[in-house]
Amino acid sequence: MRVLGIDPGSRVMGYGVVEERSGQLVHVAHGIIRADLASPLEQRLHQIFLQLSSMVSAHQPDCVAVEGVFQCRNARAALILGHARGVALLVAARTGLPVHEYSPANVKRSVGAGGAGGKDAVARMVQRFLRISRPQRLDASDALAVAICHLNRSHLARSARPTSAVNGVESFAQLLAPAYQRFGAR
Repeated sequence: MRVLGIDPGSRVMGYGVVEERSGQLVHVAHGIIRADLASPLEQRLHQIFLQLSSMVSAHQPDCVAVEGVFQCRNARAALILGHARGVALLVAARTGLPVHEYSPANVKRSVGAGGAGGKDAVARMVQRFLRISRPQRLDASDALAVAICHLNRSHLARSARPTSAVNGVESFAQLLAPAYQRFGAR
């Protein structure tokens, strides 16, 4: 399964493509989509649409995972972020890809950074899980974390075994145990 993870933004949108191969998470690509800050909002959204559509064509994901809405102190910023999320959802809908949404806290927990963990903690865990050098932009590492979150959730749904599960779902610790053994818990 190949997942395109998206960290929405109207100025900088992070994307990350992660694939599951034989039970292993494999990094495919990551980066940012940067809109021209001098352009009006509608032009920035169009730029994001074109670049994100190109990413979908280039990487052929099976689905899209998007970070959900979070609390913003500034209503205008939240509205503009919602527009960028809408563009990401539109790109997925136009290509027929299923969309999965995860809260920022669930994304952080899925990579072992804790629900209140900062962006640096997420970046470090993404780097360890995928065995890549640290992404230069936190937007890209957040997008990779969204993709990892979806793959972890999909894995839980597919492989829930009553003998190793609680209420039909593997525990978070069981899921992460191989990664911690590989990298050494710190």
